[in-house]
Amino acid sequence: MDIKLSENIRKFRKERRFTQEQLAEVLGVTTGAVHKWESGISIPDISLIVEMADFFNTSVDVLLGYKMKDNHIQSTIERMEEMCRNTDREALTEAEKLLKKYPNSFKAVAECAVIYSFFSVGKGKEKECRRALELYEQARILIDQNTEPRISEETILGSMSMVYLLLGEYEKAVDILKEHNPNGMFSDNIGLILALYLNKQKEAAPYLIEGILSGYGSLCNSILGYTTVLCAENKYPTAKKLLCTALDIIKGLFGNTTISFIDKEYSYAYILLAAVSLKMGERDAAEELIKKSVYHTKRFDSAPNYGIGELIFDIPEDFKALSRDILGDSAKESVETMLKFINDPKINELWNSFYESEG
Repeated sequence: MDIKLSENIRKFRKERRFTQEQLAEVLGVTTGAVHKWESGISIPDISLIVEMADFFNTSVDVLLGYKMKDNHIQSTIERMEEMCRNTDREALTEAEKLLKKYPNSFKAVAECAVIYSFFSVGKGKEKECRRALELYEQARILIDQNTEPRISEETILGSMSMVYLLLGEYEKAVDILKEHNPNGMFSDNIGLILALYLNKQKEAAPYLIEGILSGYGSLCNSILGYTTVLCAENKYPTAKKLLCTALDIIKGLFGNTTISFIDKEYSYAYILLAAVSLKMGERDAAEELIKKSVYHTKRFDSAPNYGIGELIFDIPEDFKALSRDILGDSAKESVETMLKFINDPKINELWNSFYESEG
């Protein structure tokens, strides 16, 4: 609690252009007493504080310099987050105060668990780790109160796994993730722990491959989607860089000797890049990109294969992966759907022309 009584007595006295002697006379005390108040050596009785506030025509709170904190859950959480940004361990004290006030609030308990997790990194942090785990377990019990779509029991368990990893309890960390891995959401972490911490590379391989493919799909989808956002904002150079990045990822991960779903992804990635190039006045480049789109479109549609094709590394024979997209069943349908989103007559005209003329 930050009290600035001594500073404020001096400030208000000087604003009134009073000497210490004059203020002492008004309050019926000695000049020495006023001097000690303003020096912080002593503090006046509460009755004198009230009398001074009245004399200076202000409130006791203002005279004291006291600002009441907003101690509601969200305000406290925001304060703790700011402390974390500054690695201020006072955040842990704030967390414990919050937990005493709201011991059965999911939001309070879950957020305090995150705060303790933040300070669990590094050597000699077992106490923080154990407290984080305790709070995560409590949050699981209170999960029915949760209204945040991003949080689920699985995400809480994922956070607990990372804390066990910090404690060096690697088997425990990986077992939690294996038991709660819907749709492969933790496959990358499972594979990493198995390979890096437990030296179980063979067991790790299928998890890591799944993680790579899942990460690849998420990244490419996000890039393709965000490109349309950038185009809507007329930020074509940035959109072009993003699309080139997506194509580099595809080329870096996959071979192209056999027809696969990757051809389908090339078809609409190239048409979107062609549209961006056309917007930038690069017509020749756009035409070449359309030709590439047409090539991959016809290649896929000649013998549709929804497998992932060849990766740059070997994968187990029993590893199965099929891909679909929501743009269309055939590559041509997918490109035409993309063209509807682009909504540019010029690119439509060029696409139709090259599609009809290319063999």
